[in-house]
Amino acid sequence: MPFRTNSSRRSFLKVIGTAALAAPFVTRDLIARPPGGILRHASFGASGMAWSDLTEIAGCKNVDLVAVAELDDRRTGELRKKFPHTRIYRDWRELLDKESKNIDSVNVSTPDHMHAMIGISAMEHGKHVYGQKPLAHDLFEVRRLTEYAHNHKLVTQMGIQIHATNHYKTAGMLVQAGTIGKIKEVHSWCPKSWGDPTPKPNRSDRVPEGFDWDLWLGVCANRPFLDGEYYHPANWRKRLDFGTGTFGDMGCHIFDPVFTAIGLKAPISVRSEGPAPNADNWAMDSKIHYTFAGTPLTAGPTLPVTWYDGAAKPPAELIEQLKTDGKQDGLPGSGSLFVGTQGIMALPHWAPPLLYPDKTFEGAKFPVIPSTNHWEEFVIACRGEGTTGAGFDYAGPLTEAVLLGGVASRFRNTTLKWDAAKLRFDVPEANKFVRRTYRAGWENSALA
Repeated sequence: MPFRTNSSRRSFLKVIGTAALAAPFVTRDLIARPPGGILRHASFGASGMAWSDLTEIAGCKNVDLVAVAELDDRRTGELRKKFPHTRIYRDWRELLDKESKNIDSVNVSTPDHMHAMIGISAMEHGKHVYGQKPLAHDLFEVRRLTEYAHNHKLVTQMGIQIHATNHYKTAGMLVQAGTIGKIKEVHSWCPKSWGDPTPKPNRSDRVPEGFDWDLWLGVCANRPFLDGEYYHPANWRKRLDFGTGTFGDMGCHIFDPVFTAIGLKAPISVRSEGPAPNADNWAMDSKIHYTFAGTPLTAGPTLPVTWYDGAAKPPAELIEQLKTDGKQDGLPGSGSLFVGTQGIMALPHWAPPLLYPDKTFEGAKFPVIPSTNHWEEFVIACRGEGTTGAGFDYAGPLTEAVLLGGVASRFRNTTLKWDAAKLRFDVPEANKFVRRTYRAGWENSALA
C-alpha cells in the first residue's frame, strides 16, 4: 500500500527516506549470503552482449564457464584468451547435446530471432535461463517462454540489468509513495534509430570464412548473405525478420521502471502515429500510443503511455516545464516522464529521478536504496537461494507490451485493441504478426 502522510508535501519529501522500507517496491536483499557449490554455465554467443553477459556471470563467485556456442570464428578471440579452458562449439544444438550433463544454466545473448528457439531448447534440457532483452522476437514466442519457465519452475532472468539499480528503485518508491500524486500519463523515449527506410540491396555477397550464415539464419527463411555489416554483427536490429527495432532494443529497459512503479499489466490497445516499416526494415522516429488499465496509483480508469524514438519526442509544452536552474536543462537524453496530479518526475535512463516544479519539491531528500547485482541474483537463484528481480513471469508481460508497438507500426493511425489472454487483436490482419512460421527443419514442439 502506498505510504501516506498528512504533513505538507515538502515535509513529506524530507522524511520520505524513513518510509523507504515500507514501500512495496523495495524487497529484501536477494544476495543474503555467499552461496556454496559451483554453478556450471554455458553461453550462447561469445561477443557483443554475449561477452558482457558471460563475463558478468562468470565473474560471480563459484561459477565455471564450461562451454560457449559461437557461429563466427572471428568473434572468439577474447574468449579464448580470458577463458582458455572453456569448450567452444559452433552449433548451439551440439553444445546442448554434448554438454547437457555438464551445465546447470545458460545465457541466450544472440540476435532476437533466435532467443525463443535457443531458450526453449535449453529449458527442455532442464537448464536455468538468462535471456537477453527482448525476451523473444514475436508475441507468441514470449508467451511460450514465459509459460514453459513457470510450469517447469526454472530460474530465469531477462537482461534488463538496470532493473536492479538504485535509480530505478528510487523512482518506483517515489511513485508508489504518492510523491507526485496520481499518475495521469507517461511519456518514454529513446533517440536511437534502429531502422532503415531504404530497400534491401538486390545482390548476393560471399560469406566470410569462419562464419556459418545458414546457422545464423536459424528459424528465418533462407536468403543471400549481404556484406558491409548489413546483417551481422549489429544491423540485424533494423531488419524485420531478425530484430525488433528501437522499441525492441530499448523499450524493455525504459518501460521497465514504468511497469514496476505503477504496477501495469497488458495494454488494452496500441496505436502507431509514426512511419510504417518497409518490406524488410523497421521504420525510424516511432510514436506509439498505449492505453493501459488504471491501477490504484493512476488518476483515471485508464493510463495513456506514449513511446517515442529517433527524432520523435514528447510534447514541447511538457519539455518546457523541465527547463529550470540547477537541474537537467530540458529533456534528458532518454528516459520517461511521469506526469502526476501534483508534479512531474523525469527519470533519465540510468540516472537519478528529478522532480518538478522546483518550488514544490525544494529540499527533497531521496532515500538511499542500494542497488543489487543483476547477474549475481540469477547465479544465486540458480542455487535455490533467493529470487530474480526480472524473471520471465515479470519480463514476459513487459516484453509483450513492447512488441505490441512493432505490430502497431505496421498499421499506422489504426487503434488495435488487444486481448492478452487470447493473444489476439481485434483487427484480423494484425494477428498474422503475433506468430511467425519457422522454416522447415527448425520446428520445435514446445513452440507449437
